[in-house]
Amino acid sequence: MATANMDSVTASGRRSHHPLCAVGAVLIGSFLVGFQTRLFSIGLADLKGHFSLSFDEGAWLSTAANAPQILIAPAVVWLAVTFGVRRILCLPSLVFALICTIIPFVRDFETLLVLHVLQALLLGLFIPATIIVILRNLPQRWWLPALAIYAFRSAFTSNFGVSLVGSYVQNLGWEWLYWQGTILAPIMGLFAYFGAPDEPVSRDALTRADWGGMILLGSGLALVYVGLDQGNRLDWSSSGIVMATLAGGLALIVAFFINESVIAEPWASARVLMSRNLILLFATTTLFLLSSQSNSLLLPNFLTVVAALRPEQMGPLFVNYVAIPLFVLTIIAVLLLRRIDARIVLAMGLTAFACAALLGTTLTQQWRLVDFEVLALFQAIGHAFTFISIIVFTFANVDRTKAVAAAAYIQVLRLGSAELGLALLSTWLRIREQIHSHYLGQHVASGDSVVVKRLAQLKAHFAPDFTGAAAKRSLSALATTIQKEAYTLAYIDGFWLSFWAAIGALLLVAMMKAAQPGPFTPTPSPRHGRDAANRNRRAS
Repeated sequence: MATANMDSVTASGRRSHHPLCAVGAVLIGSFLVGFQTRLFSIGLADLKGHFSLSFDEGAWLSTAANAPQILIAPAVVWLAVTFGVRRILCLPSLVFALICTIIPFVRDFETLLVLHVLQALLLGLFIPATIIVILRNLPQRWWLPALAIYAFRSAFTSNFGVSLVGSYVQNLGWEWLYWQGTILAPIMGLFAYFGAPDEPVSRDALTRADWGGMILLGSGLALVYVGLDQGNRLDWSSSGIVMATLAGGLALIVAFFINESVIAEPWASARVLMSRNLILLFATTTLFLLSSQSNSLLLPNFLTVVAALRPEQMGPLFVNYVAIPLFVLTIIAVLLLRRIDARIVLAMGLTAFACAALLGTTLTQQWRLVDFEVLALFQAIGHAFTFISIIVFTFANVDRTKAVAAAAYIQVLRLGSAELGLALLSTWLRIREQIHSHYLGQHVASGDSVVVKRLAQLKAHFAPDFTGAAAKRSLSALATTIQKEAYTLAYIDGFWLSFWAAIGALLLVAMMKAAQPGPFTPTPSPRHGRDAANRNRRAS
């Protein structure tokens, strides 16, 4: 299929009488995907217990619940333009609701795996269409606020989801980790039915479809995702599965770019990437998603592993200091983007992430929820300002004839870079914890006066309750303290990695050029416009 231009994307097909319903449908879908993904990752430990899964089975179930999203996601924008939003949301939403309803009753692992793969494929339909629906159904003045909501939902669901998992598991039952989809998905389908126009299928687009390109990119990315997701657990090069999926996925991605360069009408022409600003922006996005792992990985994992808190205990931190402030901060980001260059707003967000990471490098075992409040506020600022700036600046730098390709690449980059950042940081934490455990162990020798004194204190502490096992309990408590210290030092190293990722992204932003004037560039104030006109007259 020839790459559709932005004008055709915003004007083709019959307009709905209820465009806000169409936008509401895809926004509900994007929130549903965010919550479903976050609830599954945070609640996986509870799910393994209820489904009686081994550690390996739980890991593969997690991969099956996520990898298919990236398999189908790159092509969804094309599907929305070709078949219409109503067709790709209405029936799939009902099928998704049915799957969510029956999963809690399944106990066979193979059936569970298949249902999660199907569920993930349907989730992959719901988000990528959002951008195109916004551009097609809303007046231009509403593009920025709607895109801001799209960007907002990623950080909001990630942080609010922590508290939601605790609420579901403790109050309603673990089944609601799935059953929330049973309720939300049909609402999304209803909004899509009444909001999206009943557009005819584009026969011309089907005839000239670049099926090879879509299959190569989707399957290549899915294989890479599987390799990254399983890499840390299976120790990378030591696993034939990991190396085969990574090598096969990269080969398919290379084949995709070759395919797009030789066919007459590519689906997602790689020429959309051939711009200095876009290359720098995509590299910045990768570093941003690595830096943002300080919020989605480092903070909750430290509170779980070292502070031994459950989701319902740590949830208030993420709700009160990240999720709720995001409402106000997102509005501020929209106002700023209407008035100043997106590069400045992007730099502000990255600076906030750098500040949060720098605070994290002062971490100790004694930190509790109150000690993370300022750090979490900085992360909220980073989330609110960064991702929306990336989306806006991407479209500000894209040729209108390549809008569909740009939307596809944004989704690919968001999913791929997030998983790359997660895999890199998880491996970094594991290696650093092993190194710190080794060095700490060298300073804890049997018979050392400090060690003997500490063991005596612990033994006296446990003696009243564990008369015959006080010595063993004291040794176990000392070992736990050492292990927690090793984890704490590893998380400090993780925050340093997050900090340098943000600094690297800031350097890339400094090298970007201003975008050409257009619907995604700031509108100058009347006074600024008069001043510019006066300067031009004086110069002439």
